[in-house]
Amino acid sequence: MKRYWKVGDLSRMTGLTVRTLRFYDQIGLFSPSGQTESGHRLYNESDLSRLQQILSLKELGMSLEEIKSAMAGEQFSPLEIVNLQMARTREQIKMQQQLLEQLQYVSKLMQGKALIAVEDFTRLLQAMKESHEKLVIERRTSWEYRLDVLGDFLADEHEGMHLKEDKP
Repeated sequence: MKRYWKVGDLSRMTGLTVRTLRFYDQIGLFSPSGQTESGHRLYNESDLSRLQQILSLKELGMSLEEIKSAMAGEQFSPLEIVNLQMARTREQIKMQQQLLEQLQYVSKLMQGKALIAVEDFTRLLQAMKESHEKLVIERRTSWEYRLDVLGDFLADEHEGMHLKEDKP
């Protein structure tokens, strides 16, 4: 027996907003497999698998356009996407482990009331910088994409207003 979820159910399960899921449908990235008689979106298990792939690629830093292209061209199999996500997670763990080791080292020095060398703080600051740098780049890329989408929307709206004004 197939299971279906409405957009609100999917939103609660994934943490994505209903608005985001509707936007994904609007741009052709992620559409439901069915609808109720009253027009509510219905998602099935294969839709959930596709959404997992989309979110994994997004987490890897791909833009929605790149994800759409990758999914349409089937550039990545579901297994490849999971493997890419595992590799990224390992990289993040390694960076966080390095930061933790630096923090523990400085903490031991402070507890022992030892003098902390400039090099110790430099290594700590470098580890902190590396762990935060990636997050900042990902957020900037996401905001740039959202601003591009907003700009396109506003340009379309502006053009539509001029067309209405030109009509007698």
